[in-house]
Amino acid sequence: MLLTITYKGKNTQELGFLLHKNPDRAQQFELAYGKAYVFYPEVSDESTTAALLLDIDPLDLARGKVGSRDGGLFDYVNDRPYAATSFLSTAMVRIFGTAMNGKCDKRQELADTPLDLTARLASLKDNGDTELAKQLFEPLGYRVTVSRTQLDEKFPEWGSSPYIDLTISGKVKLSELLNHIYVLIPVFDKQKHYYMAEDEIKKLLEHGEGWLADHPQKEKITRRYFTARKSYARRAMDILNENEGADTVEEEQETPEKEVFTPLNTQRMETVRDAVLASGAASVIDLGCGECRLTSLLLNEQQIRRVAACDVSVSVLEKAAQRLHLDRMQPARRNKLTLMQASLTYRDKRFEGYDCACVVEVIEHIEPMRIPAFERAVFEFAAPRTVILTTPNREYNANYEHMEENALRHGDHRFEWTREEFRAWTEHICEKFGYSCEISGIGTNDEKLGTPTQMAVFTKAG
Repeated sequence: MLLTITYKGKNTQELGFLLHKNPDRAQQFELAYGKAYVFYPEVSDESTTAALLLDIDPLDLARGKVGSRDGGLFDYVNDRPYAATSFLSTAMVRIFGTAMNGKCDKRQELADTPLDLTARLASLKDNGDTELAKQLFEPLGYRVTVSRTQLDEKFPEWGSSPYIDLTISGKVKLSELLNHIYVLIPVFDKQKHYYMAEDEIKKLLEHGEGWLADHPQKEKITRRYFTARKSYARRAMDILNENEGADTVEEEQETPEKEVFTPLNTQRMETVRDAVLASGAASVIDLGCGECRLTSLLLNEQQIRRVAACDVSVSVLEKAAQRLHLDRMQPARRNKLTLMQASLTYRDKRFEGYDCACVVEVIEHIEPMRIPAFERAVFEFAAPRTVILTTPNREYNANYEHMEENALRHGDHRFEWTREEFRAWTEHICEKFGYSCEISGIGTNDEKLGTPTQMAVFTKAG
């Protein structure tokens, strides 16, 4: 991934002061997903260019680190190390954060001055939407140039590349340029390399301050920035629209109170917790615990005397321990908890002896050929009295605007079941392992498509 910024005019070497990076030497930065380099391929009084180059190790991505899909050929053959994506946005904040804030102690007057700047981004993925770059950058006052090549000149029937090289030029403050690029890169790619939490709304609004609310494509930018997180996009748009009207005279009549929105993941965790309590369980194992959001809720319940959290990824467990503040957890709470690394497709005696097992948004990440092994590990060998399992409802995906037909909700999903397929699988489990089952939905109900999440509560017969 390569971003270059060129400053033309007088004393352009001062770009080094604005970026807080010395033009006389190259600098290297260690990132969680590879390395970044800042260097200046051109330095003169009339024109100076700074370059940010990301060298992402695809093997690091495939070994369970940031952006991994945990298995399969896609981990090793993909465009993630090469196309300009949210990896680049994250690196910009890390490396050019002070410049993005518009601060420069030595040249503050220059930081506050619009400059003749040109930025070039290599390999932005627009999937052939030739007007997208102009729609996004021209309203901000930039001159936009886009170049695209054929996939292979010898095979013209393959068509054009889904990637563009983008050049934008204009009279703009450096901080504005950097923030424009930071926000709009993910709008092209529509895929974040990290889990999006609610603080992502704050990030968008902070980096979009002063320009996003007035952008004619603000709704499109917001939708694509949050990809499938439609609730986050709606909340961001509500705030942007409120800010847009902040200087107008308020109407005398009272506006109706807005309905409080609860994110689907929060609804899911609270519903599973309630099902655990309703089962009467005193001990619970959270299989595929991830960030331990469910585990955290269960630890708060007096009814639950013992909680185990299991995940196949050691790094995920380490992050979960940090999230739970394990190092300073109160002794009574800490004594309830066990963290363990294990695979759900192998028999593990540590899974045994719990009243309830929770498998929340996990089964769809398992290769279909390994589902029978998962079934035996949970329902035959661990065999808790209650098993609570949630998984996406594939039919509901039609409600997500930017999902292609037959696409899966997440890049790491190996499959997603329709409601009929899920019911058939639960009936198979009950017949084979001696359970009864109740199925329900979580999230907004669509009369035709059902709810986004489907939940099964299995109860051991006898």
